Amino acid sequence: MLANNEVGTVEPVAEIGAIARRHGVPFHTDAVQGAASLPLDVEALNVDLLALSAHKFHGPKGVGLLYVRKGVRLGPVQTGGSQEKGRRSGTENIPYIVGMARALELASAGREAESARLLALRERLLDGLLERIPDVELTGHRHERLPGHLSLIIRGLEAQNLLIALDLAGIAASSGSACASGAPTPSGVLRAMGYAPDEALGALRLTLGRLTTETDVDVVLDKLPDIVRRIRAS
Repeated sequence: MLANNEVGTVEPVAEIGAIARRHGVPFHTDAVQGAASLPLDVEALNVDLLALSAHKFHGPKGVGLLYVRKGVRLGPVQTGGSQEKGRRSGTENIPYIVGMARALELASAGREAESARLLALRERLLDGLLERIPDVELTGHRHERLPGHLSLIIRGLEAQNLLIALDLAGIAASSGSACASGAPTPSGVLRAMGYAPDEALGALRLTLGRLTTETDVDVVLDKLPDIVRRIRAS
């Protein structure tokens, strides 16, 4: 993964790709999470294949792309026609493809300015929560992370209870990966990072995007600490 979806950490893909290239190993990266805020230069990243999903940069849902370096051979995933150079048969969804391309152009053009804006909001949110909520810890690297991604361990509660309370307060948040939404088991990512099961169950993920404002951050700083105190006391 170019960037981890649970903790927001940006991974050393270019370095890994360079090692793979020296040894003649084809290298693929899932760049879905970082598409809106990280450079996608396939040469600099040393990748042979790179996957994106349009909804992560405000494109249409249900369409994505796979970059394949010239010379990399892939077998078909769906046979029966010659579409997409024989790799996947079926009529292409042209409106979605065009929408995805345009959305990626817009995201790329505004990436630096938007990333700087989100970084400032995230740091203010993080500093405020660390100051207002005891026994809370940032997960993942403080700086080598997506600019709009904040992941925390809040000890003394289970995130599922917290998410319900946040939803009632009008705050959208998540715990762990969206792919494992509703799973009662601790995050495998956090367990691999050394967190105990009870700690991993207290994972909270807050992500900021193009529509996030200073007022939104103020609302979270105002409401989240009180919600945590209430749940811990119950």
